Amino acid sequence: MEGLLTRCRALPSLANCSHQLSKYAPQRFHHCAPGRGKRLVLSRMFQPQKLREDQVLSLEGRSGDLTCKSQRLMLQVGLIHPASPGCYHLLPYTVRAMEKLVRVIDQEMQTIGGQKVNMPSLSPAELWRATNRWDSMGRELLRLRDRHGKEYCLGPTHEEAITALVASQKRLSYKQLPFLLYQVTRKFRDEPRPRFGLLRGREFYMKDMYTFDSSPEAAQLTYSLVCDAYSSLFSRLGLRCVKVQADVGSIGGTMSHEFQLPMDVGEDRLVLCPSCHFSANVETLGSSRTNCPACQGPLTETRGIEVGHTFYLGTKYSSVFNAQFTNVHGKPSLAEMGCYGLGVTRILAAAIEVLSTEDCIRWPGLLAPYQVCLIPPKKGSKEEAAAELAGHLYDHITEAVPQLQGEVLLDDRTHLTIGNRLKDANKFGYPFVIIAAKMALDDPAHFEVWCQNTGEVVFLTREGVLELLSQVQVV
Repeated sequence: MEGLLTRCRALPSLANCSHQLSKYAPQRFHHCAPGRGKRLVLSRMFQPQKLREDQVLSLEGRSGDLTCKSQRLMLQVGLIHPASPGCYHLLPYTVRAMEKLVRVIDQEMQTIGGQKVNMPSLSPAELWRATNRWDSMGRELLRLRDRHGKEYCLGPTHEEAITALVASQKRLSYKQLPFLLYQVTRKFRDEPRPRFGLLRGREFYMKDMYTFDSSPEAAQLTYSLVCDAYSSLFSRLGLRCVKVQADVGSIGGTMSHEFQLPMDVGEDRLVLCPSCHFSANVETLGSSRTNCPACQGPLTETRGIEVGHTFYLGTKYSSVFNAQFTNVHGKPSLAEMGCYGLGVTRILAAAIEVLSTEDCIRWPGLLAPYQVCLIPPKKGSKEEAAAELAGHLYDHITEAVPQLQGEVLLDDRTHLTIGNRLKDANKFGYPFVIIAAKMALDDPAHFEVWCQNTGEVVFLTREGVLELLSQVQVV
């Protein structure tokens, strides 16, 4: 193990290791008899065997298709598994990360007054014909008929459905508005050439919010409120996100913005002004423009991954479905609308794309499927006596740090060396990897703690480990 510790720091580096946690007040841990609950062990986790590069390529078809780091890593470590072109099985680690992301989204949306709904994926054709989108959406709209010949689509978005729902609620008053209604659900798009794994598929998860206001001025305030919530979300995830002017496209409306993660693999071309902070998708300006329309300064170009999109709709949909409320004068008035999307599975893949190395996944701290991986010594090794201490440490962590219950994984594959299991842990990207090796047999015992997101390695006593982990934030 000595060769693996070239980056190791002395105990004072604890401050550096926990720098990312410094804004959260440490919680006190209490000394008590360790719990004896059922331990989460790696050998019982379901995932396909880790794949060699050539096996990954054969699963995804042509070798030229596997050009995306997040796609390659997620396939290799068994986070996703191909089901059909553009569709993937999301395996347990990915589902855990996605559920955490949804909890963060729920927190942000409910902070601004969002109410969660759940609408059917099957959307009747007559709703889409009413807005002329049954034809204008083109081949990307997945259409089908039931046994009675009734036509439906698998919803890529739900403007028609939500507006018809609100319109069905008669006698709405301006006093009840605004409504901020959102869902997190599967969406479908008949993508002509699915690629980049979860970044561009035919089936994906999205958070879509639809807002209903009593006036254009109120709707503009709601628009700003939701955009601020999006910025807060990406800040909490530690992702640098740029809000850019965008085209309204098939959704429509009079104003639109995209939330982009700047990245070379991104499919969108963006222009940014370093002087006045103007930013836009190139498609809104024309590719020949080189100066900023706001300050006439030079524009720089980059590429980005779109992870969010907002639209101010006005009465485009409420006028079609007659979504009305009674205004302050007692008269019927059309609701002013906005719609706001977040690509849930796309955020996961984009975060991995942005944060990871070529060989190892790195998660936003809040989204890591498990926060801690504990590695006991190899069976039959000189340090085997430390295995019992590793088990005790597991129990102490889950007892003394309540937020980490269900967040600690014990790598019980003791037929493998510590080095091989550390390599696997590094690839999976657990924020904290704790090794019980030679120094665990000292008095007092010291454990080797790898802080994956900072690259620091420290040796800590049991009390030091508990103090460090008590600062971890979990959603």
